[in-house]
Amino acid sequence: MSQVDIQLVTHLPTQIRALEKEAVREGFRFLTRLIDEWNSGANRFDAPGECLMAAYRNQQLIGIGGLSVDPYTRENMARLRRVYVSASSRGHHVGRMLVTALVTHAALRFQHLCLSTDTAAGDAFYLRCGFMRIDDDHATHVM
Repeated sequence: MSQVDIQLVTHLPTQIRALEKEAVREGFRFLTRLIDEWNSGANRFDAPGECLMAAYRNQQLIGIGGLSVDPYTRENMARLRRVYVSASSRGHHVGRMLVTALVTHAALRFQHLCLSTDTAAGDAFYLRCGFMRIDDDHATHVM
């Protein structure tokens, strides 16, 4: 496998629609929501401390994920959002690299980080990344 490049992005990558189509085929609609919210201006991951990161291999978009201020909890809490890695790139540590970059960015401004996932695979992945399960109406994991 060739090297993965994680980049902070300020515009939606041009290849986002191909990644979205793959996600939708798998039953995930959150990349559609990312695109819709970006285009409407509802969420562009541009508040202080927020960011959107993309993973590339050979200039091909293979993953994306965002970090935003958590709207549901106390101060100093960020929320990991819209993390998706192409199926063909899973199992090669791309997701871990992307999450690690987002966690590192979060640590510059926030004390805590949360997320919500509704799949067993997502739960296992985030536990491997160092998150802990929580019982909360708006989050499933925290770090």
